[in-house]
Amino acid sequence: MRNYPTIQDIREARERLRPHVRHTPLLRADKIEKAAGCQLYLKPETLQITGAFKIRGALNKALSLSREEIANGIIATSSGNHAQGLSYAAKMLGVKVILVLPVTTPKIKIENTKALGAEVILFDGDNAARWKKVYEIAEGNKYAVIHGFEDPIVMAGQGTIGCEILEDLDDVDTVIVPLGGGGLISGIATAIKETKPSVRVIGAEPALTPKYYHSRINKERTSLPLKNTIADGLRLSVPGKNPYPIIEKYVDEIVLVEDEHIISGMRALARDAKLIAEPAASIGIGALLAGSIDVKPDEKVCAVLSGGNWDLGDLAEIYKAAG
Repeated sequence: MRNYPTIQDIREARERLRPHVRHTPLLRADKIEKAAGCQLYLKPETLQITGAFKIRGALNKALSLSREEIANGIIATSSGNHAQGLSYAAKMLGVKVILVLPVTTPKIKIENTKALGAEVILFDGDNAARWKKVYEIAEGNKYAVIHGFEDPIVMAGQGTIGCEILEDLDDVDTVIVPLGGGGLISGIATAIKETKPSVRVIGAEPALTPKYYHSRINKERTSLPLKNTIADGLRLSVPGKNPYPIIEKYVDEIVLVEDEHIISGMRALARDAKLIAEPAASIGIGALLAGSIDVKPDEKVCAVLSGGNWDLGDLAEIYKAAG
């Protein structure tokens, strides 16, 4: 099996997903444009059915499997949004789903996952340890494993976002994508570069977890000590094995964003665009506000807002300073 998605995979995913997920709108962010320094458009996956883009990849993979393959159930680990997407898919297909979540998962993501009927196992360990646990459980119960960013069919589902951006803004110049495990940007970059290579694709990564940034410098996948960042959905210590070569091929630039600028992005989205976005989703706006990306006033820039699932109490504390 190929370890990367093709443009045909993404087109097939779009047809497969069309009846089940939202074609999220492209919104002009007029009030943020002066501070951002460009013509700014937002792709709010915050408005997706489960509140994040992850449903696209999870559902695309689940729908691609036979009934026999998923008969006993499906399993994965996640920081929260893949869990909700997979739980939604399992509920739609009428199969069991087990999610191994880190103990640091925001409470709202745990509650939302359980509300969709999933069995949740909280586990104290890093991403590698959680996946080891997943495979141990899967082997003993014959569950189908659906990886959140290594699976090319999952990546293809995320790539449908790139198709929608090009359809709604065919003269887009730059697309900024949050960079965590790498599945989202791998799918989007493939869709965009295989359709319109002139579009610049930029990955925005937390400065506290700069695994892809340093891997690009070192010209090989580089593991770094795991540090806490407010952008919990992007917190990994090593690049994904399958996304890494795709990102090296298609992503033009990787920028690092400090937590304080991620918070500034959240505030700007709430105050000026009236959108609730979790930290990981706000990182592209944070990068623009920090001046980390070179843009021109007439440049059409699309920032992908990956999700909006975060504890409202925590969000309220951050929004206080927004006025």
